[in-house]
Amino acid sequence: MRTLVSTSAVARSSRYLRATLAVAALTTMALTACGTEKADAGRPQSKHVDTAGARPNSAFTEMLRQVAQSCPPSAAPEAPPTGPADTLPPGSVETPPSDTIEPIAPTAGPEVELNARDWCAGVRHEQRIAQELWDLADPNPTQVRAILNDLGYIDERIHDLKQSGTTTRFYVDLRDRGGRLCLDGLAAGEQTVVEMCVAPAIGPFTPQKQ
Repeated sequence: MRTLVSTSAVARSSRYLRATLAVAALTTMALTACGTEKADAGRPQSKHVDTAGARPNSAFTEMLRQVAQSCPPSAAPEAPPTGPADTLPPGSVETPPSDTIEPIAPTAGPEVELNARDWCAGVRHEQRIAQELWDLADPNPTQVRAILNDLGYIDERIHDLKQSGTTTRFYVDLRDRGGRLCLDGLAAGEQTVVEMCVAPAIGPFTPQKQ
């Protein structure tokens, strides 16, 4: 005996099956997304990198530029002149006194090893630091460092800051654009002395002693 099924009943059954499959698929997708979110939540989040802190010496570099802005471009070091030459009448022969000592041109040191730009900038650095240190009656390393920082010299460029009695010795590395400039300072109140020195063109800071 055959059972007769109406066409409308088959159509309804087919639509019900498709709806059920669609709901099942949506449920599976929702569960998968939820699992992904939980997995992502469990992963360590990447830390935000502050690119502004990647250039800690920008203010220091700008200070160096301002100090040297009216100085000549870098050039090869030149030995300082030994003095004007005396001209004699034609045919005359100069006979120097027996006690005359001929001046000897330096062969090392800031005079011959620093280029024109570094020499010019060095004089200005000497003046601006010395003027601030003169007011310290009994300078100590903390006071000297604070003054140097206020003037724009960062700790990474301040070396061998040591106190001896009532004076404080320090060096400042001012190498920039391939130069070799540094400062050798002695903070001693009104007897403060700040002079240029020469550092290696590359590598660690080791001032050339005078």
